[in-house]
Amino acid sequence: MIKLITQAIRQTLVWTILAGVLYPIAITILAQLAFPHQANGSLVESKGRLVGSALLAQQFTGTKYFWPRPSAATYGTGPTGLNAGSGSNFGPTSAQLQTNVRTNAKALRDAHKLPANAPVPADLVFASASGVDPHISPEAARFQIARVAAARGLGEDKVRALVDQYIEPRQWGFLGEARVNVLLLNLALDEADTRKSG
Repeated sequence: MIKLITQAIRQTLVWTILAGVLYPIAITILAQLAFPHQANGSLVESKGRLVGSALLAQQFTGTKYFWPRPSAATYGTGPTGLNAGSGSNFGPTSAQLQTNVRTNAKALRDAHKLPANAPVPADLVFASASGVDPHISPEAARFQIARVAAARGLGEDKVRALVDQYIEPRQWGFLGEARVNVLLLNLALDEADTRKSG
């Protein structure tokens, strides 16, 4: 019996050191050497100031910015219970989901001065599963070009060129869909505004 207890304690200590200490240290060192930007959260700076992460959506309001997908978690990234990123878990027959989508679509049409039955991109009215998806589809970005260009006093062609510049292709050419990172696009727009007024 004592022999079995001793073996169990020894195994626990060995695997704790291997899997709980050495492995995490090795992976951390490897990640810092091979992918330092990603390993540190893909943080984005502007003018020497940290403005967010390329992996997490932020809420942008006002007409001069491209808007991200709606968030069921109000773009929260805190620990569970503090607006942690998550979906709503509403199913397709949920009355609340239908109300949310209708409300989002109406607000979108109103902001773009569109008729009540005008089609709108699905990703601008449905929240993402994580609640903090940083990307929208190229179609959703193009949908917003006229509003953003008018609000900034920039030509639509110039804003369209920026959108096209920030379209990320499918990962490795076959995974997922083309997408636009809203934070990076909005920072590029602010930079274009600075150059225009400077």
